Amino acid sequence: MARLIAARRTAVVPRGGAFARLRIEDLAAPVLTACLADAGLSPDQVDEVILSNALGAGGNPARRVALAAGLPERIAGLTTDRQCAGGLDAILLAKALVDSGAADVVLAGGVESYSRRPLRLATDPDGGPPTPYDEAPFTPWPDRDPGMAEAAEALAVRLNISRERQEAWAMESHAKALAADLSAEIVPLQGVTRDAFPRSLTPRLLARAPVLTGSITAATAAVAADAAAVCLVVSDRMAQGRGLAILGGATVGGNHEEPGLAPVSAIQRIWQGEPLAQAEIMEAYAIQAIAVVEGAGLNPAIVNPDGGGLARGHPIGASGAILAVRLFHGLRQGRGLAAIAAAGGIGTALLLDASGA
Repeated sequence: MARLIAARRTAVVPRGGAFARLRIEDLAAPVLTACLADAGLSPDQVDEVILSNALGAGGNPARRVALAAGLPERIAGLTTDRQCAGGLDAILLAKALVDSGAADVVLAGGVESYSRRPLRLATDPDGGPPTPYDEAPFTPWPDRDPGMAEAAEALAVRLNISRERQEAWAMESHAKALAADLSAEIVPLQGVTRDAFPRSLTPRLLARAPVLTGSITAATAAVAADAAAVCLVVSDRMAQGRGLAILGGATVGGNHEEPGLAPVSAIQRIWQGEPLAQAEIMEAYAIQAIAVVEGAGLNPAIVNPDGGGLARGHPIGASGAILAVRLFHGLRQGRGLAAIAAAGGIGTALLLDASGA
């Protein structure tokens, strides 16, 4: 069974902040190096690097990061794009490689520079000028491809979850993040040693937050951000009893018009209700996190104990891997769950076990 024996990340910094000038490889290469150092492994022992990246312009960022980190040239690197779910999916791919015997040591995670994302232009087949656009389509049907904020609002209306409940969730996320010391998991970069966004929210501040749509405000939606997160996935032989066992994982497609609920099905595939010590649920929107916690029957007391995405930010391709890093450093006994929703109606979940670690 594959095991996770090291996990590190950069701080999460909103776009345009301290990481604004950094390339993808500048963000991720130091994190790869830190994982290997933590585990006492050399670059020559690495078999593959798998990284998620959602907003880049291609070019196989995983290969670029591997080279920048000084890994052997034989490592081709594999870059995936499953939008928000990609960071967790990279870890599941690493587990599959290790469990199959195709690899012993895989570095897997995600990296995103929202600040350096390329501009997008759609060409006109009739020869007209190209049309700029900010977001790729997530379904083949333009009239059935809601924006994420609109989908979040529709979910809030259907589940009758008020703006006040969403704001209370956001306030708690920030408060927990402010109280947490996450220095053990963060690789210092550009002088930044902690997540840059957490703040002390009050009902008065929340009431003034700009409305995105309906009950969804800027305070109950995660900000766009830059970050990298990487996990070191190895075989039992290489782990030698260290780290967390990767018990399982699942990625499922759901209703593309209601993407926030997709993780519920993924969770149900790998978790049968046994006690959990910790759960890390992505907070792209407060409503989405609330809906997943309640839909999957999770105990809110063990969810995001050190704050979530609302307090950190959302570096799309890295966000899922950040959840796994949080579990690695927070889970001392028992089992832990990570789950995330992605545009297009996709949900991914990961189940880890600290027993025998």
